[in-house]
Amino acid sequence: MGWPEAGAVQFDVRWTGDNMDHVQVAAANFVALRPDVIFSVGDRVLGVLTQLTRSIPIVAIASDLAGSGFAESLARPGSNVTGFSVIEFSLIGKMVETLRRIAPGISRVGMIYNPDNPIRAIYLRSFTAVAAQLAVQPIDLPIHGVAEIERAIGTLAEHPNGGFIAPPDVTIAALATQITSLAARHGVPAIYSFSSFVMGFGLVSYGVDLIDVYRRAATYVDRVLRGDKPGDLPIQQPTNYQLVINLKTAKVLGLTVPETLLATADDVIQYRGA
Repeated sequence: MGWPEAGAVQFDVRWTGDNMDHVQVAAANFVALRPDVIFSVGDRVLGVLTQLTRSIPIVAIASDLAGSGFAESLARPGSNVTGFSVIEFSLIGKMVETLRRIAPGISRVGMIYNPDNPIRAIYLRSFTAVAAQLAVQPIDLPIHGVAEIERAIGTLAEHPNGGFIAPPDVTIAALATQITSLAARHGVPAIYSFSSFVMGFGLVSYGVDLIDVYRRAATYVDRVLRGDKPGDLPIQQPTNYQLVINLKTAKVLGLTVPETLLATADDVIQYRGA
């Protein structure tokens, strides 16, 4: 966008993971600095920021900016917050459908998420509705940390034909390596929201192109720095979804990915000797 990293603009960055104590400290620090714009990621992070300021412009990546009350509407936010959504809630159904296509024997599907996520109720409604349509047993798996994740995945593995989905969630993202490793160790098929999960041990992902979302968010930061008001910048819904399949993990789990699904994948991670 033409902004140098030194000189004309000062960039301050805080990495907080899902530790809400760190988020509170970082958010308060940023608000005290009175920056020209704050860029944030995650529904819980945005909730903290909006409690601290209604005047500093915020460009956010989150799940449901308007539905969660951060903005008046998608077309005209009318507040100090605008940004980009990372999920359209029909995606929950697509994730369950895709998981069943890879592992057709699945009859029990869990959803792993942090119950502190402010849109947990929307996730659960969407998940329960699609489970009924697809005749699978929905299993609610709220977690806060690694110990609860291990128990949840271990419980799924104790009975046959189980799998799980992982919708966008700051805690899930922060613990991606542990979650995908546990799923592989216990032999539980799972589908994730972002391709980064599949670059390690994850089986499959279906969700937005997160790199593209970050790039698009930068254009809004640029516009705010040049004088636009966030309340006048429409909230952008997802436009580009990616299907990524890890054949290495599929082989470990004893699964054969249908050729019809492979043909529609945006990326396929091959295993050597295939």
